[in-house]
Amino acid sequence: MKMPPFDYACPATLSEAVALLASGNGEAKALAGGQSLLPMLAFRLAQPSLLVDLRKLSDLREISISADGVRLGAMVRWREILDDARLSSAHPLLKAAVAEVAHYQIRNRGTVGGSLAHADPAAEMPGIAVTCEAEISVTGKSGARVIRASDFFQGPLMTALAADEIIVDVRLPRWPPHRRWGFMEFARRRGDFALAAAAVFYDPDERAKACNAHVGAIGIADRPLRLASVEAVLNGSSVDDETIAQADAAACAAVDPQDDIHASAHYRRALIGTMVERALKAARAR
Repeated sequence: MKMPPFDYACPATLSEAVALLASGNGEAKALAGGQSLLPMLAFRLAQPSLLVDLRKLSDLREISISADGVRLGAMVRWREILDDARLSSAHPLLKAAVAEVAHYQIRNRGTVGGSLAHADPAAEMPGIAVTCEAEISVTGKSGARVIRASDFFQGPLMTALAADEIIVDVRLPRWPPHRRWGFMEFARRRGDFALAAAAVFYDPDERAKACNAHVGAIGIADRPLRLASVEAVLNGSSVDDETIAQADAAACAAVDPQDDIHASAHYRRALIGTMVERALKAARAR
């Protein structure tokens, strides 16, 4: 289909971009990589009066790593994450998840901020943000604020962003070198959205038992989830076959997926358990 008519602006500064969005009275849209928004325009699922292109905002393209963790500018592209050798140790879970994003053409154009703002429940970046307790910095006409990832996603394609706000960056907490982690995703074809995916990590204590366990589920609800009941199974336990089997069962019991054209609820419930099991086995092997 042809795109709907809209005005176009390409601001050179963040403040100009915010002002343009505010001028749209809720009818303006920010354009980052365009890998989600442009198809929505083509299918008339989005019909903004103004498109604000963020490609000139070079300040949003930085990847910075410090003692506090990893900061990803909103306009950082997936390919830039995969090409940054520092992230192999600074945040290997992030790199593993990004490697599963769509196809290489999309990874060359898609952006961190675009994925977070689009808030597809099956997308990898929102799931990593929630699992890792990320903080998302945004700015709008009322000023800057920081939103916890757990509060940012409110439903399918729904976020806490105001109409005039732009994502500036996402900050992931420090990643200890001894941390064990795993990421597993299942899709009908490589590059498709996940039918289910699991992101897990834990820190072994002095007795080699798991502590600080984080288990995230992607693609099985209207937003990414932390599975607290699975984390409770892991914390204080040795990550042996028995514990992993208990985690599998707890993951299946913790979710309530819906039937859709891609998979039944029963299938997705079983699948998330399997993804958690495989991710934990990968984490243990590390």
